[in-house]
Amino acid sequence: MNLSNGGISTVGGQSGNGSMSGDWEEKKKTLEVKASTPTRKPQPPKPENAITIAVSSRVLFNMEREQQIYERQGMEDYLKYQLEHERQPFAPGPAFSFVKALEAVNNRLREIYPHSEELFDVVLVTNNHAYVGLRLINTINHHDLLIERFCMTGGNSPIGYLKAYHTNLYLSADSTKVREALAEGIAAATMFAPEKKKEVSETQLRVAFDGDAVLFSDESERIFKAEGLEKFFEHEKAHENKPLDHGPLKGFLEALGKLQRKFFDKGLRMDCPIRTYLVTARSAASSGTRALKTLRSWGLEIDEALFLAGAPKGPMLEKIRPHIFFDDQMFHVEGAAELGTVACHVPYGVAQTQAKK
Repeated sequence: MNLSNGGISTVGGQSGNGSMSGDWEEKKKTLEVKASTPTRKPQPPKPENAITIAVSSRVLFNMEREQQIYERQGMEDYLKYQLEHERQPFAPGPAFSFVKALEAVNNRLREIYPHSEELFDVVLVTNNHAYVGLRLINTINHHDLLIERFCMTGGNSPIGYLKAYHTNLYLSADSTKVREALAEGIAAATMFAPEKKKEVSETQLRVAFDGDAVLFSDESERIFKAEGLEKFFEHEKAHENKPLDHGPLKGFLEALGKLQRKFFDKGLRMDCPIRTYLVTARSAASSGTRALKTLRSWGLEIDEALFLAGAPKGPMLEKIRPHIFFDDQMFHVEGAAELGTVACHVPYGVAQTQAKK
């Protein structure tokens, strides 16, 4: 299987991003964007109050053709093509439904907390040249997205700007940049397009996490990799009352929980537009206790916990239909993408070292 992460690779013999857009190629031949700027958009929150999600242009939109031009013909032809197609919108990419779900949560929050600035704020982060900026703005307006903050670095890495934007999560098609962000202590993941498009909720944001090396540290996974399953079970039983250390995405789960509590405080627990899932290869009886006790010790809630005892995650995720799923192991990412889930790889922990070997 060849996963597409917003670049030029394909899945199952067809473009991963193309499958996200259906008959978009036919439609866009006759479609032009009105270059006017919409009015009466809600103002974005102040960065210090917001939960900031930084997304690259190549995961928010399908830029496969443009990427091919850049790689095969060079920067000058790439910029020329972008200028010639400035009024033609990009098709949605794998992060598009996730961003729309963030906006749906913001709309609910504004209804019950009109003056609150504890909202999601999406920043478009790209190393594109500023010449591409107008096409991106036109595309955002065409799709009616509320994205006011841009970071365009003209070929340089944008990672150094993420902390200045108070970034809570960074999503990119470039695994090198994702590793740079993780090294800076920023929650980050490489996003891949699913092989086939699945419908997801338009009113409830659904986020699914793996446990070890994603929410938690890779402490237990190191035991499993080095000494096997039985030693892993023994270790977890002996340490079930000792919380695991945090993993790279713990902070993002905390941010989601902070917004969930705003709905819980209004008696909307069962009507909350955010739902979280733990989807782990751990088994419940042998090693699930420590995972749940760790979350409790952090003061965090997970709405649903699925302990699969080593079974494939893809079929469960197909039922959940999350907007986004995070895992540290590529075979789980691949299995999820094959069945239609937008999956993200978190290149963290011992699994990455062994994969390289």
